[in-house]
Amino acid sequence: MSANKPNTEAVWVDPDDAPELTDDFFKRADEFKGARLVRRGRPKADVVRERITIRFEPNVLEQFRASGPGWQTRMNAVLSEWLKTHTPDEVKL
Repeated sequence: MSANKPNTEAVWVDPDDAPELTDDFFKRADEFKGARLVRRGRPKADVVRERITIRFEPNVLEQFRASGPGWQTRMNAVLSEWLKTHTPDEVKL
């Protein structure tokens, strides 16, 4: 049997307590041009990277991670540079 739940009282908020709308607020606010929403923030990348799952040896990851933020981008750059002079089928396991 479902019982009625008691009403929660609405808490009145004084509109005069609202924060001041500053120029900074409007710089970060969404903007509409006609019916189209213009998004703020980082623009979309020209080349969208694909998310995958891959396994590396711990020592390889340690060295790239130790190089600081952007290590995944550097790892991608190293692989891209290697592919300019090699092909993946050259590697024999």
